[in-house]
Amino acid sequence: MKVCVYGAGAVGGHAAARLIAAGHAEVFVVARGAHLEAIRSNGLFLETEGQTIGGKPAGATDDPATLPKQDLVVVTLKAHSLPAIAAPLKALLAPEARALFFTNGIPWWWNAGINDEGSLPLLDPGGTLWRDLGPECVLGGVVHSANQINRPGVVTHAAANKWIIGEPAGGVSPRAEEAAGLFQKSGLIAPVSQDIRRDMWEKLTLNIAANPLAALSRLRLGRWHEAPGITELGQTMVLEVMAVARQMGWDISDKIDPATAVPARPGRPGGYPSMLQDAVAGRPMEVEAIVGQVQAFARENEVPTPAIDVVLPILRALNVVIAKPDA
Repeated sequence: MKVCVYGAGAVGGHAAARLIAAGHAEVFVVARGAHLEAIRSNGLFLETEGQTIGGKPAGATDDPATLPKQDLVVVTLKAHSLPAIAAPLKALLAPEARALFFTNGIPWWWNAGINDEGSLPLLDPGGTLWRDLGPECVLGGVVHSANQINRPGVVTHAAANKWIIGEPAGGVSPRAEEAAGLFQKSGLIAPVSQDIRRDMWEKLTLNIAANPLAALSRLRLGRWHEAPGITELGQTMVLEVMAVARQMGWDISDKIDPATAVPARPGRPGGYPSMLQDAVAGRPMEVEAIVGQVQAFARENEVPTPAIDVVLPILRALNVVIAKPDA
């Protein structure tokens, strides 16, 4: 079985290193820059729980066109990067192959299996992914795992190792079970979800406040107790997401407590959310997938979101500055 990790950065590199070490598949990676050169020269490794695991992949490239056809492509790129890879990703897939997307927030394929309205314009402008890739090859994924590239070719795992896999149409399928089985055999905890969108809403409650507010304030999560009011603002944003999800048919109040979904005490794990890392590094942030599409859903369903309505324009403005710092 040929498996490609498309975007073998911090999160993708974690999965790829475990898959390589386990040896149950022929593993290829798509990466870039110094990280790619280190993988080519020395291999890809994961530092986790006092050990280092990994090895050399069967192939490593920044050009997926140079790789053989794949049976499973694990996509871990940021949401805003996906439309540009629609055609190359389609060309990489063997017949009946799956593209397993682990992305934050709401995914571009949200409508697949629900209606025929196509992809979401905020996440797939012009419908490129829906047209050039197509939702029929998609498996949905939700990852709970904190990782960071501390030096090229080496990913450091900080916390959690859960990779939820599910069909866009819901239910359990052989192809979802096969992908999850490969992950499980490779040391990646991978339950198959009956309703992957519910899992996405649950994770979004962890991201909706922590990511944008940390990026805007530059305050890591373990220090939020030093800034009166920021935790309360975050809890309001969580309540707004839960209200949107409930109006759309997913009541997650039995799983989510807003008081614990937002960091409110010193030393809370996961101190540097991805948006904060991106903002500090001058990289575009996943604004629309994590926040913008929630607001769009809210307006479609007439759910008030006053906190999100204030935070989102400021977050978009920061993204503009990051994209064009000298303009």
